[in-house]
Amino acid sequence: MLDDRKLAVLRAIVEDFVSTNEPVGSKALTDRHNLGVSPATIRNDMAVLEEQGYITQPHTSAGRVPTDKGYRLFVDRLSTIKPLSVAERRAIETFLSGAYDLDDVVGRTVRLLAQLTRQVAVVQYPSLTRSSVRHVELVPVAEGRLLLVLITNTGRVEQRVIDVPPHGSGGSGGPSAQSKPDALSEESIGHLRALLNTCLDGLGLGDVPTALVDLPNKVTPDERPLAAAVLSVLLETLVDKHEEKIVFAGAANLAAVDFSQSLRDVLVALEEQVILMRLLGETGDSSKVTVRIGTENPDLGLRSTSVVAADYGVGDLTLARLGVLGPTRMDYPSTMGAVRAVARYVGQILAGS
Repeated sequence: MLDDRKLAVLRAIVEDFVSTNEPVGSKALTDRHNLGVSPATIRNDMAVLEEQGYITQPHTSAGRVPTDKGYRLFVDRLSTIKPLSVAERRAIETFLSGAYDLDDVVGRTVRLLAQLTRQVAVVQYPSLTRSSVRHVELVPVAEGRLLLVLITNTGRVEQRVIDVPPHGSGGSGGPSAQSKPDALSEESIGHLRALLNTCLDGLGLGDVPTALVDLPNKVTPDERPLAAAVLSVLLETLVDKHEEKIVFAGAANLAAVDFSQSLRDVLVALEEQVILMRLLGETGDSSKVTVRIGTENPDLGLRSTSVVAADYGVGDLTLARLGVLGPTRMDYPSTMGAVRAVARYVGQILAGS
């Protein structure tokens, strides 16, 4: 166990190295921090910290730099999340509230996070499996073709074009664009639209297939080919892996960081959706900001980076995660504060959408 003085020395080393990007020596610590002890005592404390793996000495310098273990202790015990200023919070709220749909919310969020933290921002789209149905719309777009629009409680909009079987085919023939005009009568479309919204309004998307089982029996025989075509496309929409969609921004911020040989590995990893999913981690306690430091990251190409992430959602419902990726030499208190604040504002925007 480290005593309070050694913890104070470690905190000072982390803060100085993050701000200067220069290895930290005992004299610099004495000059910059009111530690209340002599440089010799600080050197002894630094020797203990190095022996226990919290700091290390680059071969080119007499100073010390934090290790992943040192950053981890700093994040867990020595730092507090830095809240954003009133002006920053107001700017976030104004910027995000101007979004007009979910894609715009996600796009604005990822750009905002990259600008606030000067890191790479990563935002996961809300998972369809955690959403519920707000509305289903059917719109004729051409003879024999319908546009299916599924709107969720998170503001997500899924659109699919449906080729409707010819009227009177009984559903036995395949889909066809050569449809008689009455195959898409307003009356049949209106009836099916009303049935779908009655059955599905407010229902979790995972429960939709079960709710639709009896729907073909609620339409007339003439309407069953239309109902079958719509249900088929609707169910296909629900099983698509939309929850794996992730966007990122701010890769240019990495150019200002000394990643040396590992920058290419980081950029390659950012292009892989599966890696980004693992990077953000599993959704959990929505009130917590999680931090993965260096070797704690599962992907080898990201062992020189740290990831700060948080859940976002509506009320008690967690929808997805967002976060930032940057060097282990990161301003953790400010980054954690920005990620937490943006996650909360995104939840508020989605709740009011």
